[in-house]
Amino acid sequence: MPDAAPKPSSVNGAATTNGTTIPPSSSKPNFRQHPYRPPPYRNHRNHHRSRRNLCCCFCFWTIIIVLGLILLAAIAGAALYVLYRPHRPQFTISSLRISKLNLTTSSDSSASHLSSLFNLTLSSFNPNSHITFSYDPFLLSTFSNSVLLANGSIPAFTSGTKNQTVFRALMSGAEDLDADSVTSLRSDLKKRGGTPLTIEMDTKVKVKIGRVNSKKVGIRVSCEGMKGIPPRGKTPSVASVSDADCKVDLRIKIWIFTL
Repeated sequence: MPDAAPKPSSVNGAATTNGTTIPPSSSKPNFRQHPYRPPPYRNHRNHHRSRRNLCCCFCFWTIIIVLGLILLAAIAGAALYVLYRPHRPQFTISSLRISKLNLTTSSDSSASHLSSLFNLTLSSFNPNSHITFSYDPFLLSTFSNSVLLANGSIPAFTSGTKNQTVFRALMSGAEDLDADSVTSLRSDLKKRGGTPLTIEMDTKVKVKIGRVNSKKVGIRVSCEGMKGIPPRGKTPSVASVSDADCKVDLRIKIWIFTL
């Protein structure tokens, strides 16, 4: 009786027949696996902190630069002030004659008319040794308190170093006044010491310091302390100018200095 066929046997998952080994088949495909890399962690707090530090650094250096420029301007302005010793121009009222100062009221008191005529002698002096003033035409206005009495003008001129210039100007007025102005002016005309007078002069000036020319700036010269009485007849009356004081509101900035 022939021998029985051997039964296949399994060794380590591989079937063998007659001593032949069949390699096992893999049940899963062989893929190359990459290691897991988590996304980088962003610290938002550090990000905002760096932006804040950058802004603080920018502000700090901006302040340092501005302070440095101010310091340099102050040093230059101080050196210029010591070198040139700038002073305001000076104005003086030499004389003021009143040729006409009439206030008339209509018969029905409905209207009041003012007519005036003044003759002014004015002197301008430049006390500086290295600064020249170039003036535009002056506009002159004469007031009694707040009531405008007359207007006039002075032509443009240049005041050189240590120069004194004398002008004669004619100021006149002819206008109707309102009730409040009439009441105020009548009260002033009745004062024993005379009517208080104020003269204002407005213009623009350009300053030359060495070879440097400034832009034109507005100035106002205010002269107070004068008193006058209306003339009698055709003879002009002479106003009192002994206490006249002229102040110059001159706003010329040389870096940090204001003259």
